[in-house]
Amino acid sequence: MEKARKNWLVVGLIVVALAGGYYAWQNLDRNALPAGIASGNGRIEAVEIDISTKTPGRIREIMVDEGDFVTAGQVLAQMDTVQLEAHKRQAEAQQQRAIIGVEAAKNLVTQREAEKAAAEAVLAQRRAQLDAAERRLARSEQLVKTSTVSQQVLDDDRATAEGARAAASAAEASLAASDAAINSAKSQVIDAQASVEAAKASVESIVADINDSTLVSPRDGRIQYRVVQPGEVLAAGGRVLNLVDLGDVYMTFFLPTDQAGLLSIGSEVRLVLDAAPQYIIPAKVSYVADVAQFTPKTVETAEERQKLTFRIKAQIPKELLKKYIRMVKTGLPGVAYVKVDPNAVWPASQTGTLGQ
Repeated sequence: MEKARKNWLVVGLIVVALAGGYYAWQNLDRNALPAGIASGNGRIEAVEIDISTKTPGRIREIMVDEGDFVTAGQVLAQMDTVQLEAHKRQAEAQQQRAIIGVEAAKNLVTQREAEKAAAEAVLAQRRAQLDAAERRLARSEQLVKTSTVSQQVLDDDRATAEGARAAASAAEASLAASDAAINSAKSQVIDAQASVEAAKASVESIVADINDSTLVSPRDGRIQYRVVQPGEVLAAGGRVLNLVDLGDVYMTFFLPTDQAGLLSIGSEVRLVLDAAPQYIIPAKVSYVADVAQFTPKTVETAEERQKLTFRIKAQIPKELLKKYIRMVKTGLPGVAYVKVDPNAVWPASQTGTLGQ
């Protein structure tokens, strides 16, 4: 059994240790499949993920090679961040300047409020003076009728009252100007606070770009290609690495209309790879195309390509893939056997599939 497992690893298949041993489906004739079971040719495939740059820049270091297995969160490559670090320091200086601007604006508000208090005091004084001048004027107007005071005194009191009235009006205008100055100073505080938030957002944006300059693996998988080398300059979105997600592996195959129409999501599938037909891999239908198409040349014969078929995807269980992730390889051809009838029974030799 150990020899068979080593051979399985060499050819790049999924190896699973069975409690009761390995079973082969060697006696099944594809031209005489049991009722309710159909088959189609396909290849093992997996989801591919491009590890790309978010911002333009130079590749400083690549930590992995083609064929390496990586885990989610593992650092794969590092972009040069010298320019971003300089932009960050500049943005932080602008943020500090904006913070100082807020304090200056608040101090201006305090100053304007003090000026308003002074204007209110002046206004109160001017109103008191106006009230006294009007009282004297009223008395003079009564006394001049009896010649108790001269016309000159009346004229002087009248002039004093007019002056006091003008002074009171000026004090009221000064108080209104103080209110306007306070509102203006408060708006400067709001503007300065907005500048702080803008500068803070700028710093956070640059920090995010710096963090994104460290390229990490989004999930467990294997490095398939190194697209670039250290020292190369890439534009935003430039590909650095190509990663195969070995937790999302499936076989794509094709069935004619009369068989595909009977399938449903979750239908049972058994995969038998050409390189090691003694191993049987369990899977389930995860996708059935809703539009018919011609079968690709790499899958079916010329005669069968004349028929319209539907593309089917058979997903291998994630638990099985996770357990044997380092033994998974893609691109291997094989045959998918699928139950088009849920009540169909697998051949006796199929009762011991991998992982069961």
